This record gives sequence, C-alpha cells and structure tokens, in this order.
Amino acid sequence: MEAIGVLMTYPMSSYLEQQLDSRFNLFRLWNFPHKNDFFKDNAASIHAVVGSTQSHAGADRELIDSLPALEIVSSFSVGLDKVDVAYCKEKGIRVTNTPDVLTDDVADLAIGLILATLRRICESDRYVRTGLWKKDDFKLTIKFSGKKVGIIGLGRIGTAIAKRAESFNCSISYHSRSEKPESKYNYFPTVIELASHCEILVVACALTEETRHIINREVIDALGPKGFLVNIGRGGHIDEPELVSALVEGRLAGAGLDVFEDEPQVPEELFGLDNVVMVPHVGSGTVETEDAMADLVVGNLEAHFLKKPLLTPVV
Repeated sequence: MEAIGVLMTYPMSSYLEQQLDSRFNLFRLWNFPHKNDFFKDNAASIHAVVGSTQSHAGADRELIDSLPALEIVSSFSVGLDKVDVAYCKEKGIRVTNTPDVLTDDVADLAIGLILATLRRICESDRYVRTGLWKKDDFKLTIKFSGKKVGIIGLGRIGTAIAKRAESFNCSISYHSRSEKPESKYNYFPTVIELASHCEILVVACALTEETRHIINREVIDALGPKGFLVNIGRGGHIDEPELVSALVEGRLAGAGLDVFEDEPQVPEELFGLDNVVMVPHVGSGTVETEDAMADLVVGNLEAHFLKKPLLTPVV
C-alpha cells in the first residue's frame, strides 16, 4: 500500500506518523506553505485524509473538494465536529473515528478537573512554590465527595464519568437527547432543569448544531454562584463570553476547562482567576491512549484499502 497517498493535516502524534509512513505515501500538509501548489501537484494521488478535532486539522468541504480521489477520512479523535460528515456521505467517502480507546482518559481528566477546581490544587501548588505558606495557612476549599453531579451527554464518556463520581458518593443526574431507560441515574429533559438540580455540571456530549452554546447565560444562572462547570467536550459547547462574565462577576463558583472555542486562543480574562483550572485539550493525551488511537486510524485505513470491514465506521 506504499503507493497510496495519505494526507495528514496536522502533527498529531509522532507514533501515528511513523505508522503511516511505513505503510503509505504520507504527505504532511503542514510542510507545504503554498497549499494551492501542493494540491495542484499531489491531489490526484491522495486517497485518504487523517485529521483530528484541532480547529485547523479536520476535513471540511473545501479540503474534500480539493481531493478528487479521496475515498476515506480517518479521524484521530472520537469527535467529528471538524469533519463534514454529511458531505462525505453525499460523496460516498467513508469516515472513521477512534471511540472507546480514549474513554477512560477523558473521564479521568474530568474527575481531575473537578478535584483541581473544587480543592484549588493548582492555586495551592503556587502558594507553596512562592513561599506564601510560610506566612499563613492556605484558605479552605470545597469538598467533592457527596456532591450532586449533573452530566450533559450520557454516552461512553459521560457514563464513565458518572461511575467515577459514584465512587465519591456523588448523586448523579443527566440530560441527553432522550432518556436512557437502562440508566439508574436521574434524567432531566432540559439542561436548565439539570443545572438547577446539581452543584457540578459536566459537559460530555458531542458538538452538533443543537449542542453548540448549550451552556448559555440561562444555564449558568441556573447552576448558580455555588455551582461549578467542567467541560471535557468541545469549546463550542459554551458561550465563552457568558462564562467569562459569570466567573468574573461571581455568578459561578468555578470552572475546569479542557477545551476552548477558538483553540489555542483562550480568553485572557481567565488567566487571572484562581477559581478556573485550564488544560490545553489533553483529555485523551496519554501515551497509551494516543498509541491506541493511532493504531485504530491505521487499522481503518488498511481495512478500507484491503476492502475489508472498517473497524470503527461512522459512514
């Protein structure tokens, strides 16, 4: 399969690059500053795209139209908000993603963000490092165990978060497109009702047009000045200016954020707030999981070109 051209849109994983390089004719798009010339010279030989959920690393309509021989988009992520799935389906282009293998890591990070935000772990670390502990004891923080946790999206990741929160004796409620009869957790038909009945609200759903800005001023106000918001979904789930103003004005107790609306840009107003914990979209960012995701990407490509069933098909 070495003659098959594969376009990687962004440097996502050195292991993934190595695996693709050893099997295919790999093009690294970031190495070609003059994109028009690149497509003119190479488009006809590119049959696959490997993208991710980075803002500039997906497969939109423009990229798809630039590749007349494109057969498959293999996404190095579980989310597909940066892939024009509908357009791929219309053109008969297969799409795959990497579900399941990243569930544990993202759920672990969600709990980590909750603990770091409520117990102010990052702030207390700075307190020790800067010598302030020598002058006074650190202030009291907020307990996590026993809190009421609301989860938006009870899919693989949402369920894994719920199970972990149960270990802290938390009561779990959720909102999703429809009630899940098999779930033992409390269901709320709207996000506002869920926010009104929980102390910690976790966003764990897919980003669609319906869920974009699902966290707005009304939801934030329903969560209230003692409530905490954690987002391990996508930045577009939150109306960022509304979140910033709520945190600055004290209408929300705190937030733990792995994702942002215009990555890698982050609202500068958040930098000076001690009640916000921010990490750079690293939910699945462990060595073990990134390697497993890379193996799925490569496995899907190999299956497609060998005319075997895809491992994790989307369309």
